[in-house]
Amino acid sequence: MRPRLISLPVSRELTAVSADGSPLHVEVYGPEGAPAVVLAHGWTCSTTFWAEQIRALAADHRVIAYDQRGHGRSPVPGPGGYSTTALADDLEAVLAATLGLGERAVLAGHSMGGMTIMAAAGRPGFRQHAAAVLLCSTGSTRLLAEATVVPLRPGGLRSRLTRAVLGAKAPLGPVTAVSKKILKYATMGPGSAPDRVDACARIVHACPRTSRYGWSQVLAGLDLGAGLRELRLPVAVLVGTADRLTPAVHSRAMAGELPHCTGVVELAGMGHMTPVEAPEAVTAQIRELTLTYLGVKSGDQEKEKEQA
Repeated sequence: MRPRLISLPVSRELTAVSADGSPLHVEVYGPEGAPAVVLAHGWTCSTTFWAEQIRALAADHRVIAYDQRGHGRSPVPGPGGYSTTALADDLEAVLAATLGLGERAVLAGHSMGGMTIMAAAGRPGFRQHAAAVLLCSTGSTRLLAEATVVPLRPGGLRSRLTRAVLGAKAPLGPVTAVSKKILKYATMGPGSAPDRVDACARIVHACPRTSRYGWSQVLAGLDLGAGLRELRLPVAVLVGTADRLTPAVHSRAMAGELPHCTGVVELAGMGHMTPVEAPEAVTAQIRELTLTYLGVKSGDQEKEKEQA
Protein backbone atom coordinates (compact mmCIF):
# COMPACT_ATOMS: atom_id res chain seq x y z
CA MET A 1 0.00 0.00 0.00
CA ARG A 2 1.30 3.46 -0.88
CA PRO A 3 2.10 5.48 2.27
CA ARG A 4 0.41 8.80 2.95
CA LEU A 5 1.38 11.57 5.33
CA ILE A 6 -2.25 12.66 5.68
CA SER A 7 -5.55 11.72 4.09
CA LEU A 8 -6.39 13.97 1.16
CA PRO A 9 -9.38 13.88 -1.18
CA VAL A 10 -8.27 13.62 -4.80
CA SER A 11 -10.51 15.56 -7.15
CA ARG A 12 -9.20 13.73 -10.20
CA GLU A 13 -6.65 11.06 -11.13
CA LEU A 14 -5.34 10.61 -14.63
CA THR A 15 -2.52 9.06 -16.61
CA ALA A 16 -0.18 11.19 -18.69
CA VAL A 17 1.77 9.38 -21.40
CA SER A 18 5.38 10.42 -21.98
CA ALA A 19 7.21 10.60 -25.30
CA ASP A 20 8.49 7.01 -25.03
CA GLY A 21 5.06 5.67 -24.05
CA SER A 22 5.74 5.54 -20.31
CA PRO A 23 2.57 6.12 -18.26
CA LEU A 24 2.72 8.64 -15.40
CA HIS A 25 0.31 8.71 -12.49
CA VAL A 26 -1.09 12.23 -11.94
CA GLU A 27 -3.26 13.55 -9.11
CA VAL A 28 -5.21 16.81 -9.31
CA TYR A 29 -6.55 18.57 -6.23
CA GLY A 30 -8.61 21.70 -5.70
CA PRO A 31 -11.30 23.48 -7.70
CA GLU A 32 -11.42 23.37 -11.48
CA GLY A 33 -10.45 26.70 -12.99
CA ALA A 34 -8.36 27.77 -10.00
CA PRO A 35 -4.79 28.96 -10.57
CA ALA A 36 -2.48 26.02 -11.09
CA VAL A 37 0.52 24.73 -9.17
CA VAL A 38 2.54 21.75 -10.45
CA LEU A 39 4.63 19.73 -7.98
CA ALA A 40 7.55 17.50 -9.02
CA HIS A 41 8.98 15.32 -6.25
CA GLY A 42 12.51 14.07 -5.77
CA TRP A 43 14.48 10.83 -5.98
CA THR A 44 12.89 7.89 -4.07
CA CYS A 45 9.79 9.95 -3.18
CA SER A 46 6.22 10.19 -4.56
CA THR A 47 3.21 12.50 -4.66
CA THR A 48 2.74 11.72 -0.96
CA PHE A 49 5.83 13.78 -0.22
CA TRP A 50 3.86 16.95 -1.06
CA ALA A 51 0.89 16.15 1.20
CA GLU A 52 1.27 19.20 3.43
CA GLN A 53 1.60 21.57 0.47
CA ILE A 54 -1.40 19.99 -1.23
CA ARG A 55 -3.54 20.32 1.88
CA ALA A 56 -2.58 23.98 2.34
CA LEU A 57 -2.90 25.05 -1.29
CA ALA A 58 -5.85 23.03 -2.60
CA ALA A 59 -8.48 25.33 -1.08
CA ASP A 60 -7.72 28.07 -3.61
CA HIS A 61 -5.42 26.46 -6.18
CA ARG A 62 -5.63 23.57 -8.59
CA VAL A 63 -2.70 21.50 -7.39
CA ILE A 64 -1.20 18.98 -9.80
CA ALA A 65 1.20 16.37 -8.43
CA TYR A 66 2.65 13.43 -10.32
CA ASP A 67 4.76 10.38 -9.61
CA GLN A 68 8.07 10.51 -11.44
CA ARG A 69 8.67 7.41 -13.57
CA GLY A 70 9.60 4.46 -11.37
CA HIS A 71 8.14 6.10 -8.25
CA GLY A 72 4.79 5.80 -6.51
CA ARG A 73 2.18 4.58 -8.98
CA SER A 74 4.19 5.33 -12.12
CA PRO A 75 5.70 2.08 -13.42
CA VAL A 76 9.42 1.33 -13.34
CA PRO A 77 10.87 2.21 -16.77
CA GLY A 78 12.51 -0.34 -19.02
CA PRO A 79 16.14 -0.33 -20.20
CA GLY A 80 17.16 3.11 -21.42
CA GLY A 81 14.32 4.76 -19.55
CA TYR A 82 16.52 6.64 -17.08
CA SER A 83 17.81 10.02 -18.27
CA THR A 84 17.32 13.74 -17.82
CA THR A 85 15.73 13.72 -21.28
CA ALA A 86 13.11 11.31 -19.97
CA LEU A 87 12.49 13.55 -16.96
CA ALA A 88 11.92 16.52 -19.27
CA ASP A 89 9.65 14.45 -21.54
CA ASP A 90 7.61 13.38 -18.53
CA LEU A 91 7.12 16.92 -17.22
CA GLU A 92 6.05 18.12 -20.68
CA ALA A 93 3.54 15.26 -20.85
CA VAL A 94 2.07 16.15 -17.44
CA LEU A 95 1.76 19.83 -18.36
CA ALA A 96 0.06 18.96 -21.66
CA ALA A 97 -2.37 16.57 -19.94
CA THR A 98 -3.43 18.91 -17.15
CA LEU A 99 -3.18 22.51 -18.37
CA GLY A 100 -5.20 24.21 -21.06
CA LEU A 101 -3.71 25.89 -24.12
CA GLY A 102 -1.71 28.87 -22.88
CA GLU A 103 -2.59 28.21 -19.23
CA ARG A 104 0.31 29.00 -16.94
CA ALA A 105 1.27 27.54 -13.58
CA VAL A 106 3.82 27.88 -10.83
CA LEU A 107 6.12 24.85 -10.84
CA ALA A 108 7.84 23.60 -7.68
CA GLY A 109 10.51 20.92 -7.86
CA HIS A 110 12.21 19.24 -4.92
CA SER A 111 15.63 17.61 -5.46
CA MET A 112 15.29 15.50 -8.63
CA GLY A 113 12.05 17.39 -9.28
CA GLY A 114 14.06 20.62 -9.48
CA MET A 115 16.48 18.87 -11.82
CA THR A 116 13.50 17.83 -13.93
CA ILE A 117 12.50 21.48 -14.27
CA MET A 118 16.05 22.43 -15.30
CA ALA A 119 16.11 19.60 -17.84
CA ALA A 120 12.82 20.82 -19.37
CA ALA A 121 13.64 24.54 -19.30
CA GLY A 122 14.22 24.87 -23.03
CA ARG A 123 11.19 22.80 -24.08
CA PRO A 124 8.28 24.54 -25.86
CA GLY A 125 5.74 22.87 -23.58
CA PHE A 126 7.54 24.12 -20.50
CA ARG A 127 7.86 27.66 -21.80
CA GLN A 128 4.19 27.75 -22.75
CA HIS A 129 2.98 26.79 -19.29
CA ALA A 130 5.55 27.87 -16.67
CA ALA A 131 4.96 31.25 -15.02
CA ALA A 132 7.49 30.92 -12.19
CA VAL A 133 9.52 28.22 -10.48
CA LEU A 134 10.59 27.14 -7.00
CA LEU A 135 13.82 25.13 -6.94
CA CYS A 136 13.76 23.39 -3.59
CA SER A 137 16.75 21.52 -2.09
CA THR A 138 18.38 20.76 -5.41
CA GLY A 139 21.47 21.26 -7.56
CA SER A 140 22.45 21.36 -11.20
CA THR A 141 25.81 19.55 -11.21
CA ARG A 142 28.64 18.15 -9.03
CA LEU A 143 26.22 16.33 -6.76
CA LEU A 144 28.69 13.70 -5.59
CA ALA A 145 31.53 16.17 -5.13
CA GLU A 146 29.50 18.52 -2.92
CA ALA A 147 27.44 16.01 -0.91
CA THR A 148 28.48 15.70 2.74
CA VAL A 149 26.73 12.41 3.55
CA VAL A 150 30.16 10.80 3.98
CA PRO A 151 31.95 12.70 6.79
CA LEU A 152 35.29 13.20 5.05
CA ARG A 153 37.09 16.17 3.56
CA PRO A 154 36.17 17.01 -0.06
CA GLY A 155 38.04 14.97 -2.61
CA GLY A 156 38.07 11.88 -4.75
CA LEU A 157 37.73 9.41 -1.89
CA ARG A 158 34.66 11.13 -0.49
CA SER A 159 33.06 11.29 -3.94
CA ARG A 160 33.71 7.59 -4.58
CA LEU A 161 32.28 6.58 -1.22
CA THR A 162 29.26 8.82 -1.75
CA ARG A 163 28.64 7.17 -5.12
CA ALA A 164 28.82 3.75 -3.46
CA VAL A 165 26.42 4.74 -0.66
CA LEU A 166 23.81 6.47 -2.79
CA GLY A 167 24.10 3.97 -5.64
CA ALA A 168 23.84 0.84 -3.53
CA LYS A 169 21.72 -1.91 -5.10
CA ALA A 170 20.80 -3.55 -1.80
CA PRO A 171 17.13 -3.44 -0.79
CA LEU A 172 16.28 -0.99 1.97
CA GLY A 173 14.10 -3.53 3.75
CA PRO A 174 11.45 -2.70 6.34
CA VAL A 175 11.31 0.60 8.18
CA THR A 176 13.03 0.10 11.54
CA ALA A 177 14.47 2.30 14.26
CA VAL A 178 17.93 1.81 12.77
CA SER A 179 16.86 2.58 9.20
CA LYS A 180 15.08 5.73 10.38
CA LYS A 181 18.20 6.85 12.21
CA ILE A 182 20.29 6.37 9.06
CA LEU A 183 17.76 8.17 6.85
CA LYS A 184 17.51 11.06 9.30
CA TYR A 185 21.29 11.50 9.34
CA ALA A 186 21.55 11.44 5.55
CA THR A 187 18.49 13.43 4.55
CA MET A 188 17.02 15.43 7.43
CA GLY A 189 18.02 18.04 9.98
CA PRO A 190 19.09 16.96 13.48
CA GLY A 191 15.96 18.45 15.05
CA SER A 192 13.45 16.70 12.77
CA ALA A 193 10.39 15.43 14.63
CA PRO A 194 10.05 11.62 14.90
CA ASP A 195 6.73 11.56 13.01
CA ARG A 196 8.27 13.40 10.07
CA VAL A 197 11.27 11.07 10.03
CA ASP A 198 8.90 8.11 10.05
CA ALA A 199 6.83 9.58 7.21
CA CYS A 200 9.91 10.18 5.05
CA ALA A 201 11.28 6.72 5.79
CA ARG A 202 8.04 5.05 4.67
CA ILE A 203 8.00 7.04 1.44
CA VAL A 204 11.66 6.34 0.63
CA HIS A 205 11.47 2.63 1.52
CA ALA A 206 8.46 2.25 -0.79
CA CYS A 207 10.55 3.23 -3.84
CA PRO A 208 11.39 0.18 -5.98
CA ARG A 209 15.03 -0.85 -5.69
CA THR A 210 15.47 -0.95 -9.49
CA SER A 211 14.25 2.60 -9.86
CA ARG A 212 16.28 3.85 -6.91
CA TYR A 213 19.46 2.45 -8.45
CA GLY A 214 18.64 3.54 -12.01
CA TRP A 215 18.10 7.16 -11.03
CA SER A 216 21.14 7.17 -8.75
CA GLN A 217 23.30 6.54 -11.82
CA VAL A 218 21.76 9.48 -13.65
CA LEU A 219 22.22 11.80 -10.67
CA ALA A 220 25.86 10.74 -10.24
CA GLY A 221 26.80 12.23 -13.60
CA LEU A 222 24.33 15.10 -13.64
CA ASP A 223 25.22 18.32 -15.48
CA LEU A 224 22.26 20.63 -16.03
CA GLY A 225 24.10 23.94 -16.09
CA ALA A 226 22.79 24.74 -19.57
CA GLY A 227 19.22 23.99 -18.49
CA LEU A 228 19.61 26.16 -15.40
CA ARG A 229 20.59 29.11 -17.56
CA GLU A 230 17.58 28.46 -19.81
CA LEU A 231 15.24 29.21 -16.91
CA ARG A 232 14.47 32.73 -18.10
CA LEU A 233 11.47 33.20 -15.83
CA PRO A 234 11.25 34.16 -12.14
CA VAL A 235 12.88 31.46 -9.99
CA ALA A 236 12.99 31.27 -6.20
CA VAL A 237 15.55 29.00 -4.52
CA LEU A 238 15.14 27.31 -1.14
CA VAL A 239 17.49 25.06 0.84
CA GLY A 240 18.09 23.82 4.38
CA THR A 241 21.37 24.75 6.03
CA ALA A 242 21.78 21.14 7.25
CA ASP A 243 21.21 19.58 3.80
CA ARG A 244 23.83 16.86 3.26
CA LEU A 245 22.64 15.72 -0.19
CA THR A 246 22.39 19.09 -1.94
CA PRO A 247 24.13 21.55 0.41
CA ALA A 248 23.51 25.28 0.24
CA VAL A 249 26.58 25.73 -1.97
CA HIS A 250 24.41 24.47 -4.84
CA SER A 251 21.63 26.97 -4.16
CA ARG A 252 24.04 29.87 -3.98
CA ALA A 253 25.73 28.81 -7.21
CA MET A 254 22.38 28.42 -8.99
CA ALA A 255 21.26 31.84 -7.82
CA GLY A 256 24.35 33.32 -9.45
CA GLU A 257 23.61 31.67 -12.79
CA LEU A 258 19.85 32.08 -13.01
CA PRO A 259 18.78 34.92 -15.33
CA HIS A 260 15.96 35.98 -12.94
CA CYS A 261 16.49 34.67 -9.41
CA THR A 262 13.97 36.22 -7.03
CA GLY A 263 16.00 35.23 -3.97
CA VAL A 264 17.51 32.41 -1.94
CA VAL A 265 15.88 31.24 1.29
CA GLU A 266 18.10 29.23 3.65
CA LEU A 267 16.17 27.43 6.38
CA ALA A 268 18.27 27.13 9.53
CA GLY A 269 18.74 23.57 10.76
CA MET A 270 16.66 21.95 8.02
CA GLY A 271 17.94 19.03 5.97
CA HIS A 272 17.21 17.84 2.45
CA MET A 273 13.53 16.95 2.96
CA THR A 274 12.36 20.56 3.32
CA PRO A 275 8.73 20.11 2.12
CA VAL A 276 8.22 17.66 4.99
CA GLU A 277 10.60 19.21 7.53
CA ALA A 278 9.44 22.80 7.02
CA PRO A 279 6.11 22.54 5.17
CA GLU A 280 4.88 26.02 6.07
CA ALA A 281 8.03 27.67 4.73
CA VAL A 282 7.88 25.77 1.44
CA THR A 283 4.18 26.46 1.04
CA ALA A 284 4.77 30.15 1.75
CA GLN A 285 7.32 30.32 -1.07
CA ILE A 286 4.87 28.72 -3.50
CA ARG A 287 2.11 31.10 -2.38
CA GLU A 288 4.37 34.10 -2.84
CA LEU A 289 5.09 33.01 -6.41
CA THR A 290 1.42 32.44 -7.23
CA LEU A 291 0.49 35.81 -5.73
CA THR A 292 3.21 37.66 -7.62
CA TYR A 293 3.10 35.89 -10.97
CA LEU A 294 -0.44 34.48 -11.18
CA GLY A 295 -2.16 37.15 -9.08
CA VAL A 296 -3.49 34.68 -6.51
CA LYS A 297 -4.42 35.79 -3.01
CA SER A 298 -4.72 33.33 -0.14
CA GLY A 299 -8.06 32.74 1.58
CA ASP A 300 -6.97 34.85 4.56
CA GLN A 301 -6.03 37.74 2.30
CA GLU A 302 -9.42 37.60 0.58
CA LYS A 303 -11.22 37.65 3.95
CA GLU A 304 -9.20 40.67 5.06
CA LYS A 305 -10.09 42.42 1.81
CA GLU A 306 -13.82 41.70 2.29
CA GLN A 307 -13.76 42.91 5.91
CA ALA A 308 -12.04 46.13 4.88
